[in-house]
Amino acid sequence: MTAQEGRPETAPLTKRDFEALAEFRFGIRRYLRFSEETVRHHGLTPQQYQLLLALKGFPGREWATVGELADRLQLRHHSTVELVDRAHGKGLVDRVAHPQDARAVQVVLTEQGEQVLGRLSALHRDQLGRMRTVLTLPTWQEADEG
Repeated sequence: MTAQEGRPETAPLTKRDFEALAEFRFGIRRYLRFSEETVRHHGLTPQQYQLLLALKGFPGREWATVGELADRLQLRHHSTVELVDRAHGKGLVDRVAHPQDARAVQVVLTEQGEQVLGRLSALHRDQLGRMRTVLTLPTWQEADEG
């Protein structure tokens, strides 16, 4: 049994289960497309927006190391370095010496990065509000109800 569903993981899916999964996946894709188009319209790439959001939303502090960002973004370290470089070139982030580790740097949002992130995140929050019913986790039907 899985802890979340309280059902065996091998339980067969019903037609309604497939419909619920497909609808949920459709909602996720609609939201991601909205996000991609919105951030591009504001001059950023989707990855740059994700970087800014990961920085501002990092638990307990206003900065993160490249390694922490790589983990949050599910990117390789060198890809994250390139992403930070591009965001730095646009004036969205800065690098600050890490006070305890001379090998590491803290990546922080600039004032411009904060402003851009604030505008874009408000648009994303509003879109999520409009999509609330579509992005609700599916409920699973019993196999004999299908």
